[in-house]
Amino acid sequence: MPKVLIVEDDQTMSEMLAYNLRRQGLEVESAEDGGEGLRRARDHSISLIVLDLMLPSLDGLSIADELRKTRPDVPILMLTARAEEESKLRGFAAGADDYITKPFSMDEFVARVKALLRRSRVEAIRTETPSEISFGDLKLATRDFRCWVGEAELDLRPKEFSLLVTLAAEPGRLFTRVELAERVWGYTYLGDTRTIDTHVKNVRRKVEDPSGYRYIDTVRGVGYRFRVRPKG
Repeated sequence: MPKVLIVEDDQTMSEMLAYNLRRQGLEVESAEDGGEGLRRARDHSISLIVLDLMLPSLDGLSIADELRKTRPDVPILMLTARAEEESKLRGFAAGADDYITKPFSMDEFVARVKALLRRSRVEAIRTETPSEISFGDLKLATRDFRCWVGEAELDLRPKEFSLLVTLAAEPGRLFTRVELAERVWGYTYLGDTRTIDTHVKNVRRKVEDPSGYRYIDTVRGVGYRFRVRPKG
């Protein structure tokens, strides 16, 4: 489960932010002091940081700048009461990935957190798996989101490609539908897991129909696994 760290010295605001994120199924930690926030943010179990600009002991810009030395890829959402363009530019220069100015709606806040977690998951797929995966007549260029069967390049949608890469990166492993939803959609995915079945069906049609192999096995009542089997 992704864990969000909120570094905000306004306790009421911090509790409100945490409440709305927990409603989305996310785990939340909080820090009210800049120094404590930086210490906790260095923990690699933290998936995203919500960071107030003005904090006791160490301001948000300093935290972001220092954190980028050890955790260059962790998403940072900066909070501030200032609307000036200069403040935003300084925040981005310090390493913030997104910026939201108080006052803001909780719906907007949650949407921005979800977007950052989704983007982070896509980047993880690009960097944690081999740059190329090949089985049978299937080839996947994971960094470029490109797929071929034989010499023909296929047109897969981003979620279809991510689903196929997730399965192919660990051949033989059984993934439940919920695991696939978390891996491909990120923990922000809260829809009907039948969507997974629809995406698997589309991947099979696009990949297996022109191929000499079958690649995705259904384990009834559980989920799916990647296994290479010649047709016929």
